[in-house]
Amino acid sequence: MENIRVTFLGTGNAIPTELRNHTGILVTYKDENILFDCGEGIQRQFRLAKISPSKLTRIFITHWHRDHVLGLPGLFQTLAMSNYTKRLKIYGPVGTREFISLITKLLMSIKIDLEIEEVHPGRKIEEKDFIIEAESMSHGTPTLAYSFTIKDKLRLDKKKIKKLKLPNSPLLAKLQSGEDIIFNKKKVKAKDVTYKEEGKKLAIILDTSMNANIEKIAKNSDLLITESTFLDKEAEKAKEYKHLTAKQAAEIAKKAKAKKLILTHISQRYEHNLPEVEREARKVFKNTLVVKDLDSVEI
Repeated sequence: MENIRVTFLGTGNAIPTELRNHTGILVTYKDENILFDCGEGIQRQFRLAKISPSKLTRIFITHWHRDHVLGLPGLFQTLAMSNYTKRLKIYGPVGTREFISLITKLLMSIKIDLEIEEVHPGRKIEEKDFIIEAESMSHGTPTLAYSFTIKDKLRLDKKKIKKLKLPNSPLLAKLQSGEDIIFNKKKVKAKDVTYKEEGKKLAIILDTSMNANIEKIAKNSDLLITESTFLDKEAEKAKEYKHLTAKQAAEIAKKAKAKKLILTHISQRYEHNLPEVEREARKVFKNTLVVKDLDSVEI
């Protein structure tokens, strides 16, 4: 099974710093390059990461606060000037169609083929190899969190295939699809020569306060990415501004039985005290990492 690669193009909060750009998370799987949120200056972050923005296939917007979307006009401009030829699919909460329309009007003339879908909570976008799901979050404006899940695959047991002397033919494809076959006048059951390779799950939860849907989207994720705008000592402020603390992010990971937690959306107030952010989360969930711009991980 191919890995999912996650590149953090931006890991900052509302105010960018010399070390952190506004939010942008690029998920790469096979031919898909999916950008989750598009902070200001994202096209430059692509360049720094040595990734061509022209490889983009989809953009998912969590919500329309400025620090998560102001990179869209510049990105559209860069794609147009790079002769981008794909149909760029853009997904986001209610209001996305209107906001994209305003951006394209601002750019006056833009030769990019855009397909817009306003995503409602519970929506599943299903492709051959993966599923992307959305759940509603709590941030004072229509906000979504997303999961990206590679489907389970049925694999052939090569030793058993060899033992039965099955030829390399369409018969193998039938077995791999779960269909029994007849070979040498004998029935070969798919369940006897195959095994299930479990898929992988990535969950992305950005700006939100605690809510009932968080565990649903995060459940059993191999990698959980959450915002971590505040420390627990400022929990009241986090609640007021509808954000998460590092401790809350760790509690989510633990309850959801995630395998690894990555903290992002780091406030400038903690830029020179990142070990404290990490320590707070690790007290609850050991396998935690605070990322910086241009870090990448694979699952």
